[in-house]
Amino acid sequence: MHKKNTFWSKKGCFIALIALLTLLSEPLNAQQRSTHNASVAKNLELFNEIYRMLDLFYVDTLSADTVMQWAIEGMLRRIDPFTEYYPEESDDLRQMATGKYAGIGAIIRYVKSLDRTVIAEPYRDTPSSRAGLKAGDIIISVDGKDTKGMDTQTVSQMLRGEAGTTFTLVYKRPDEDAEHEVLVTRETIQLPAIPYYGVLGDGVGYLYLSSFTEGCARAMRMALLEMKNQGATRLLLDLRGNPGGALTEAVDVVNIFVGKGEKVVYTKGKISPANQEYLTTSDPVDTEMPVVVMVNGGTASSAEIVSGSLQDLDRAVIVGTRTYGKGLVQMVRSLNSGGTVKVTTSRYYIPSGRCIQAHDYKHDGTESIVPDSLQKTFHTRDGREVKDGGGILPDILVKKDSVGRSYWQVEASDAFFNWCTRYVKTHPEAVPVEQFALTEADFSDFTAYATEADSTLNADTLMKYRERLTFDLEQELATRYYWNDGAVHYGALHDPHLQDARRLLLDDERMKKILKPEPIKENRK
Repeated sequence: MHKKNTFWSKKGCFIALIALLTLLSEPLNAQQRSTHNASVAKNLELFNEIYRMLDLFYVDTLSADTVMQWAIEGMLRRIDPFTEYYPEESDDLRQMATGKYAGIGAIIRYVKSLDRTVIAEPYRDTPSSRAGLKAGDIIISVDGKDTKGMDTQTVSQMLRGEAGTTFTLVYKRPDEDAEHEVLVTRETIQLPAIPYYGVLGDGVGYLYLSSFTEGCARAMRMALLEMKNQGATRLLLDLRGNPGGALTEAVDVVNIFVGKGEKVVYTKGKISPANQEYLTTSDPVDTEMPVVVMVNGGTASSAEIVSGSLQDLDRAVIVGTRTYGKGLVQMVRSLNSGGTVKVTTSRYYIPSGRCIQAHDYKHDGTESIVPDSLQKTFHTRDGREVKDGGGILPDILVKKDSVGRSYWQVEASDAFFNWCTRYVKTHPEAVPVEQFALTEADFSDFTAYATEADSTLNADTLMKYRERLTFDLEQELATRYYWNDGAVHYGALHDPHLQDARRLLLDDERMKKILKPEPIKENRK
């Protein structure tokens, strides 16, 4: 029985969590409350009894920590994919909120042919770049521990740690026998929410916002003011692939373009603290500047609040493909155990009154997409029709890239990555990013290298996707030569979808017709 008592003393957080959700439930009438509370108590006792039986009679001794983790993960997995339990202070949770973590500042990847993890991308001005690490460098050991056979998650945990701590990293360059040893000091890494912004010409300012972490709205406000001082009279805001983040940052981003006191979003939940209205509180930077917002299927959460609110307020033209459709809001709550729960507490609604949640979670581990037939019609401030329940449908839809599985096989292959590593080694001097381009001979060399290195790749597939692969190769190489911000800059200059959006932004008449279409005249006879 001693083990059982130890178990519940360690895991009292489980009962505390259930009790918290029960106490905070929407006020019910007396009979409903009594029935609900009785059901909660009955099922908690059932769980207690089952675990006690396992602890006493199961053939092997079970780890209370492990079994409880299974139970919690199983329960939360069937609720929705955003409600998560973190048993202790989590680097991942902290990084989601702040964009910060402690480590060496590099992306790593596993290379199957080596059975090792390699540096995929060192970040500018971080311990990795200062240590001289380059993309393609093979990690041999960390503090004397051989990394052969380890997956990227394991190696990542070894590279991360408290800021200020040091470790010895042994690595080798591709196609070289010599090993290099370097002492690396971990630092707090701040991932930039705005990897790149600048004036592209013709008065078009471009800004890529990658996430909604703390301070991103202030950084964006300052970036826009700087671009306006450099001659920007229009803005192309790129939210493609932005997974969201802090709701309040989203409100502040919208505030850059609309006046003070504007309701941007409101939330509705089961408990009264989850019911909130969020209004703009500051003076805007510019309420007249033409704005185009680029989105895609990876645009989610707070990024959808920004794009959807600017659409509802007829403040920007949205261009791209339908967004992810995450209309749920999470709240982070600390537990007495020291753990944390990120729990879905409400749905959010943007100015037209619509909730753009596209996924219906059945709470049994399954989900479905809200069909178009069940989506309701709402209206923007100037009367344009918009729909709920399916993400943000852009004002201008772009054609999705029609690439097949064979393309993604090439793009994700070790051959693609390794060829870029070899190219940089044989072309150590980089031209300015505006002039960088691969030649026909370069692509022929890539085709020969890739098909020889990987028998699953064939020349016909590479030639079929030649234009797209050339762009992807150039962008990967831009990361190697010009760091992450340079790669985004390269994309801003050469991405065909972005160039189409730029042409739209420069077409005043077309922008006006989209935002304020002519009313339909009745045909009376």
